[in-house]
Amino acid sequence: MSNPEVLVQVDHLTKHFPIMRGIVIQRQTGAVQAVDKVTFDVRRRETLGLVGESGCGKSTTGRTILQLYRPTAGKVFYKNTDLTTLKGESLRKARRNMQMIFQDPYASLNPRMQVGSILREPMDIHDIGSPTDRDDRVKELLRLVGLNPYFISRYPHEFSGGQRQRIGIARALALNPEFIVCDEPIAALDVSIQAQVVNLLQELQQKLGLTYLFIAHDLSMVRHISDRTAVMYLGKVVELADRDELYLHPAHPYTQALLSAVPIPDPVKERQRQRTILEGDVPSPANPPSGCRFHPRCPRTDKICTEKEPEWREIATDHWVACHMV
Repeated sequence: MSNPEVLVQVDHLTKHFPIMRGIVIQRQTGAVQAVDKVTFDVRRRETLGLVGESGCGKSTTGRTILQLYRPTAGKVFYKNTDLTTLKGESLRKARRNMQMIFQDPYASLNPRMQVGSILREPMDIHDIGSPTDRDDRVKELLRLVGLNPYFISRYPHEFSGGQRQRIGIARALALNPEFIVCDEPIAALDVSIQAQVVNLLQELQQKLGLTYLFIAHDLSMVRHISDRTAVMYLGKVVELADRDELYLHPAHPYTQALLSAVPIPDPVKERQRQRTILEGDVPSPANPPSGCRFHPRCPRTDKICTEKEPEWREIATDHWVACHMV
């Protein structure tokens, strides 16, 4: 990885989950192709948005990048280190620089642990600082995310959903990481709280020099927070471009359909615009279509789309797309 601006490089990343049959003697009869040959990079101090329908493989991509799931194939470079080759102690040390904010603040915090213990645990595991230093760091983290440091003796059930997600963000920051995967961090929150959490993430990014992979299905929120946006469909990234370029000039038919569903806060424009209605259901990732995976639902499909997988190519400066018809 020669480009110094790139912090994380994902190269043909693939994650398949085996489908097993049998009770006594189990054998593999297929595989769920959750992520298939995904390629992109994340630049230093940027926010890369990753969007798509539920079940398209966004969260699996994030977890596989961090090696929470070991990939079936492909490589993930953090700076110049291939994370897929690391094991044991070397992988544990590398994880100090990469953290994750999980989607559900109710499920991601241990209900039997006090907040102080939850935030201190990463430092205990990596043996960072003295006990006094760790206590000071816990209070500093709570202040950083806008919570009272006197909350350290409370349990997760004593907090609201937005406060719990702030605790999850504080836990992700405990080891001073450079790269954070935000796995739909606002999806489980009230709309009134979502903006507060997103603003907090942006403030922390500017203050601490963080790099985000922001996974979401709320396209308007992704446009607000991201520098570049990648669109995912059935395990594959189909388009990647600068935020404004993607929203103003979407090239892939799936991206166009997604953006046509985003509400416009102007009733006149909302009535005038044309919606792209996709027919049929998303195919099963255990049995994806041949050729382009989007062709059964695409309004512009041709014979080549059913036979040949589209090439990932650059159609304009830093605008990549996988479509035969573009």
